[in-house]
This record gives sequence, C-alpha cells and structure tokens, in this order.
Amino acid sequence: MMASKKAPHATLALPTGETIPRLGLGTWRMGEDRRRREAEVAALRLGLDLGLGLIDTAEMYGSGGAEAVVAEAIAGRRDEVFLVSKVLPDNASRQGTIAACERSLARLGTDRLDCYLLHWRGRHPLEDTIAAFEKLVGDGKILSWGVSNFDADDLDEAYTVAASFGETITCDQVLYHLKERAIEHAVMPWCEKHKVAIVAYSPLGHGTFPGPRSAGGRVLKEIAELHHATPRQVALQFLVHRPGLFAIPKASTPEHATENAGAGDFQLSDVDVERIDKAFPRSSHYRGLPVL
Repeated sequence: MMASKKAPHATLALPTGETIPRLGLGTWRMGEDRRRREAEVAALRLGLDLGLGLIDTAEMYGSGGAEAVVAEAIAGRRDEVFLVSKVLPDNASRQGTIAACERSLARLGTDRLDCYLLHWRGRHPLEDTIAAFEKLVGDGKILSWGVSNFDADDLDEAYTVAASFGETITCDQVLYHLKERAIEHAVMPWCEKHKVAIVAYSPLGHGTFPGPRSAGGRVLKEIAELHHATPRQVALQFLVHRPGLFAIPKASTPEHATENAGAGDFQLSDVDVERIDKAFPRSSHYRGLPVL
C-alpha cells in the first residue's frame, strides 16, 4: 500500500544541471528470454507512468536484448526518459567506444543518450575512453558521461582526465543496499566532495533482501507499517534520502514497478533512519569496492 505524502526530495540535480528522479528503472537480466518480454516492456512503461523517468541499461545486458526491450518501452515517449547505457571495457578504446555507442543508439531507436557510462575499468586507457566520450558529446550523441564500479582511486584518475578536457564526471554507478554499505567508507565521501552523483544498483540486494524473521527484517516491517508502505519501499527510501544519490531498482513486472515507485511517496523520520542504520550497520573495515 502506498502513502499519499510525496517525499520532498524526490529529484536530484546532476553536475550537468539536469534534474532527474531519485528512483529509476534498472534493466539487468532483461531481454534474455522472449517469453518475458511483454511483461518487461509493460513494467518499464508503467514505471514511466508512475514517474520513474530514468531507465538504465547496458550493451552487456542480454547481449543487447535489454536495450531492445527499452526501445519498445520508450517508443513514442523518448522525451519523457533520462536514458542511460554503458560501454563494455573491452570496447572502450577511442574508436571502439564511439562504435559501441552507435550500436546502442540503433538498438534503443534513439539519436542520443542522456548519460553514457564506462561499465568498469578495463585494459584501455581512461584518456582514450574519455576522449571518445567528449567526441560523442560534441556530436550530440550523448549529453553527459560517467563511470560504473569505480573505487575512490579510480575516480581520482578519471576526475583528473576529465579536468584536462574541462569537464567532470556525472556519476559513479556502484553496488549499494542495506546489507552492502561499503561505498560509505570511501566512494561516497569522494563523490560528495567532488559533487559527483552516486547511482545505487541492485539497491534491494541480489536475492539477499532481509527476510521478515530476521532482526533487520522486523525493523523494516515495523517502519513500513508506520508509513503504510512495504519493507522494500522503506529500504529504497533509506538509500535515496541521502544527498547526491539515486537508485535504479529492477522492475521486470508491473507489480515491481508499482512497488518501487511507492518508495517515493513518503519520508523517513530521523528516528526511522537511526533504527535502520543500527539494524544494518556498515562494516567496520573497508575491504574494497564490492561488485556483482
């Protein structure tokens, strides 16, 4: 059940000046089975109807299949969407990045991406990848660019390269959920200092969402009842209440899209946040950036 009160910070201003919703739509594992395609397209369309106007995809997802699903979902609605895709590291040479972007644009049925990300560090120098990003910006094929799965030292290097072009990084997309809060040690402080947005992927965990019988699960259930919400909505709201952060939960069915959108319909109190923080403490030692 969704509450009627809208969260006061439902949008996030990017370094580019563009404002985007704090909750978007992830597409990992979409486009892999044609039997699920109708439900996947319906989920994305419903998500847009409910105000989740950001869709994140990648050339890797379903070997381009996810981008094809997105193309069908946004047909006739391109201007409603902040559209993000990613280049694989093996393709991220200067010319390879441009070619990969053009393939993604063709699969997505659009002439531009709102943001284009390097999926993770690879063998190609960042100077070449970022030079390609800047060429794509100049050609109007992407409007901004960022990175994914970058730790603080990687961000330092990318930030320095970007500065040589007179530009900056738009965002870093990283694994972040209640049971995996490692980014709070180094990545989050770095991004806050440099005003780079954080994108939380798999924000509900990957098959690890706390069950109702666990101590943390009981806390989420109690807080959810106070807000006429669900535990998953509470978990999402805990993440996106932080400044400079937005999340892209996967919504492969219309039911998931509806539940995810409801996470923006209420605001956690300071007491709620403290209870969740205590129930799901971050690790005391930083052991490196987690990835899926």
